[in-house]
Amino acid sequence: MRALLRAVAILWLLVAAPAIAHPGWGIVRDSEGNIYYTDLTQVWKVAPDGTRTIAVPDVHTHELYLDARDNLYGEHLWYEGEASDRWGHRVWRRAPDGTIRDIVPPTRGFRTALSFVRDRAGNMYWRDHGLIRRHAPGGGENLVSPRRFTDIRSMTVSPAGDVYLISEGALIRVGADGEARTLAESLGESNPALPFVGEHHQLMGLWLDAAGNAYVAVFGNFKVKRIDPAGRVATVARSTFPWSPTGGLVAPDGRLWLLEYSATNDARIRMADAPEPGRPATILALFGAGGVILALGTFAAFRIRRRRRAI
Repeated sequence: MRALLRAVAILWLLVAAPAIAHPGWGIVRDSEGNIYYTDLTQVWKVAPDGTRTIAVPDVHTHELYLDARDNLYGEHLWYEGEASDRWGHRVWRRAPDGTIRDIVPPTRGFRTALSFVRDRAGNMYWRDHGLIRRHAPGGGENLVSPRRFTDIRSMTVSPAGDVYLISEGALIRVGADGEARTLAESLGESNPALPFVGEHHQLMGLWLDAAGNAYVAVFGNFKVKRIDPAGRVATVARSTFPWSPTGGLVAPDGRLWLLEYSATNDARIRMADAPEPGRPATILALFGAGGVILALGTFAAFRIRRRRRAI
């Protein structure tokens, strides 16, 4: 029976894989202790007492940004369908009083004119064909570094303006002086239990703490790695199937919060040092309705085969 369940799990993942979208990694915390995160359908707000409400409905956003005044920013990205094969987006802002308005109207194509990677001074950073550019709040633009990076997967910036990015599986820090230094290499990992996670999505969210440590969500292998300023790497959190981390943050009290996505693109948040919600006790909870149908079908075929052998 154990071998059968293992086979069902693998089959279920293979069936589910085509429907899995690029997961979100947006999770932020405001000055009041409210945490916001995306599940690709809406943005949720979790109050300090644990109350969960929808903060921004009906938006497909991967990233989130919170400014110094607790204004929350994100986008809504959509695909028009195969007939036109066109994408569109808009950028919205939610004020602390809950008012939501668009700051970039519906626009054809992907978002290229606005970035959610910003430092304490309000400088905006974005990637441009391997180069990292900085745009000042009052206008003016310059290169952060003359170095051209390959396959940038994630990027964040410290309050002082040091840029951290993932390039070809390595964590690189670009100082305010433009010098690029590799802090850690080969951070990507894969796990056979997550066959749908390709090489480009093994590493997802990237964030910092007040001590200058960087954190990387290793979506491909159920873990979070911390890289200190000297480049030492340690695994500081683990998730269990079917959940794997895509993003996170470190609260002022030092607690590590994780945004996790499941194999079927469900999303949840949790504190890394708190007991993880119990594993499902039933096949229904573990695999969902589709998994149960697949399991029953596999079990029925197994029993029929045994009967035929007996005859």
